[in-house]
Amino acid sequence: MITRRRQIQVMLQLVGDILATALSLGLAYWLRFDVEILPITKGIPPVTPYLRLIPVVMVLFPVVFYFQGLYQRRRARSRFDEAIRAFVGVVLATAVLTGGLTFYREFSYSRLVLGIFAAVDFVMVVLVRWAIASLLKRIRRSGGNLQNVLVVGAGELGRQVVGRLQEHREFGFRVVGFLDDDPGKQQRRIDGIPVLGTTQELASVVAGRQVDQVLIALPLSSHAKTVRLIREAAQLLLEVKVVPDLLQYYVLRAGVEDLDGIPIINLTQMPLEGFNRLVKRLLDVTGALTGLILTAPLWPVIALLIKREDGGPVFFRQPRMGLDGHSFEILKFRSMRMDAEADGKAHWTRNKDPRVTRIGKLLRRTNLDELPQLINILRGDMSLVGPRPEQPEFVERFRNRYPEYMARHRVRAGLTGWAQVNGLRGDTSIRKRMAADLYYIENWSLALDLRIIWLTFLSLWIHRGKR
Repeated sequence: MITRRRQIQVMLQLVGDILATALSLGLAYWLRFDVEILPITKGIPPVTPYLRLIPVVMVLFPVVFYFQGLYQRRRARSRFDEAIRAFVGVVLATAVLTGGLTFYREFSYSRLVLGIFAAVDFVMVVLVRWAIASLLKRIRRSGGNLQNVLVVGAGELGRQVVGRLQEHREFGFRVVGFLDDDPGKQQRRIDGIPVLGTTQELASVVAGRQVDQVLIALPLSSHAKTVRLIREAAQLLLEVKVVPDLLQYYVLRAGVEDLDGIPIINLTQMPLEGFNRLVKRLLDVTGALTGLILTAPLWPVIALLIKREDGGPVFFRQPRMGLDGHSFEILKFRSMRMDAEADGKAHWTRNKDPRVTRIGKLLRRTNLDELPQLINILRGDMSLVGPRPEQPEFVERFRNRYPEYMARHRVRAGLTGWAQVNGLRGDTSIRKRMAADLYYIENWSLALDLRIIWLTFLSLWIHRGKR
């Protein structure tokens, strides 16, 4: 059912993109030659050659949008993310169209018209997509075409499922409650959702709540119980889905490869490979160089203030674990006393840490202590966006507690990351930070990186003065 509802939304988006693109080409001709937004110097060309382009753009642009991932629904995709993808898609499609038209000798198309077309099409596509999403949300939030869903398992996995369903109300699912065998959870509300009974009460709860679909979100240790529930739900003629407990054995975008006819599942495949890795590295180098140039006047001032405080070294160097588990030396402006780690042990930074110097408090509040990591980025140790690097001692501790923790090191560590822009920094839950980092790795896109960078700058302004 989830797939079917996604297909309906994607079909509406496809039709909307096609109509918006066709209309945009006509509007571009009208704006250029009827409205005359710029003076016409070579006369008005016939409209017929432009009308002949409509079938071409109606095919070309959706194809480019497809490869930009605009028809692949991902978790928690924001309007900003979709707008960035649409912008890149329109630019690429227009470039392909313009390149193809250079070989067409029968008619010379106006480059200005094509430029106006690209701008209008971007606006139209984004507006139509937002209108479709808003319409579907309004219909389903008003109670139209909803399905009642019962979630079996009120543990972490079940709560994650409920959270995703509530994020995507446009799919039209209403969570009526949980079933759970934990006595401590009976007759309670968890994340606002009531626990309606135990797994033994499936039939009575289904009848009383008019359940359409059952989502079983139990841990791997409850395998026998899951099998029993599947059989019982099937007898009740319910749609049954099982949510695998993969956080314990986290995989990044499992893909199927072929070995001479033998299917092999790749459990470590992820988006950030091949060409995407090159694109990200270009963004890193460009961003780091820009950052170094813009902040260059601050470096001597910060160095002087640090030296004046206690005469110690300007930079703080510390081993951190990065890509593929290899260690590197991270650079920071020193914000703590010189004897902060005199015992030779790794210490977790705390709020109001007494080891922080006076100038260090200012540097940490403004995040200026992180500036030297731009050098780490240029060296290839780090990226602008990625999981924050930890000290090797902490990594050893966390990897024993969380088997999936090491998956964070399949990409370069970042100056900022998805966890940080969601408030998970400093002395916060390791498990939540890890889940955010794994989400980022699984769902990487250039648009997501740009969004995180933007949210990082935004948070610096909103939360300046806090650490």
